[in-house]
Amino acid sequence: MNRLELVRNEIDIILLNRESVNERPEGYIHLYGVAQNCTLLAIKRGLDIELSTIMGLLHDIYTYKSGYVKEHALLGGIEAENLLRDLEIFTDEEIEIVKNAISHHSDKKTEHDKYSELLKDADLLQNSLYNTSFGIKHKKRLKKAYKNLGIKIKLKKQEKEKL
Repeated sequence: MNRLELVRNEIDIILLNRESVNERPEGYIHLYGVAQNCTLLAIKRGLDIELSTIMGLLHDIYTYKSGYVKEHALLGGIEAENLLRDLEIFTDEEIEIVKNAISHHSDKKTEHDKYSELLKDADLLQNSLYNTSFGIKHKKRLKKAYKNLGIKIKLKKQEKEKL
């Protein structure tokens, strides 16, 4: 089994252990959706595809494992680091890249390293695609992420809350 499949197995275990059965599908949709967006953006930006996909899978690990959202990015970075260290198949450098990206992913206003930026964009893309009636946050970043994928979107004044 390859490294990505090992991480997917860990995520599946976490989601299957959620007390609320109703929360599981949302977890799968969000985590796997962000991971796929990370894959696409990594291909486009010339970044490590495997690490990018893994950080997408793990980015909300703390929330889904504990049920808490407060400081989930910072605590999720630590949780992801522990999981990757326990698997004993990642280098310290790889673990640091994933940990940093996850720790920064909620801070969409500040610019960080290229992997953190990729994860932020992938998360925004997933949120915008999951439910187009959700209010759109960080419109400039979202437009830039779509543009990076070769998709031009225009938000009309009356549709500012929809894609």
